[in-house]
Amino acid sequence: MAKNTICVWYDKDAEAAARFYAATFPDSAVGAVIRAPGDYPDGKQGNVLVVEFTVAGIPCIGLNGGPAIKHNEAFSFQIATDTQEETDRYWNAIVGNGGQESECGWCKDKWGLSWQITPRVLSEALSAGGGQAKRAFDAMMTMRKIDIAAIEAARRG
Repeated sequence: MAKNTICVWYDKDAEAAARFYAATFPDSAVGAVIRAPGDYPDGKQGNVLVVEFTVAGIPCIGLNGGPAIKHNEAFSFQIATDTQEETDRYWNAIVGNGGQESECGWCKDKWGLSWQITPRVLSEALSAGGGQAKRAFDAMMTMRKIDIAAIEAARRG
């Protein structure tokens, strides 16, 4: 296990989420699936408690902690993309698998976890500052999924 691992709380579907992420993103995998050795207040012996997984090279564990704690936008995974095809693929995988669209490149998966599908061209435009950043920002503010061609056109003015 890595020295620093992101722990993501799920109601009961940590393994399903981990398998979806592993199938969707490169450099992702499911590791150990740890099951309860006995009954506990919210579950039974053999239920999945913790799943070790990697998302785009980031080590994580999924904890099946029950319904008490819900995901919110204070935590998200940001996935940098290089092409519209890649942006579309990740966006469509998340939204098309029971997720929901949000704004400015944000979406949620069906487990309520937030994702930012962010083309590098957008990050580069915003980092450039000045008019280029303002135009790209204004264009982004009108979008759900980021349209790379529209961001590039806004950069140019």
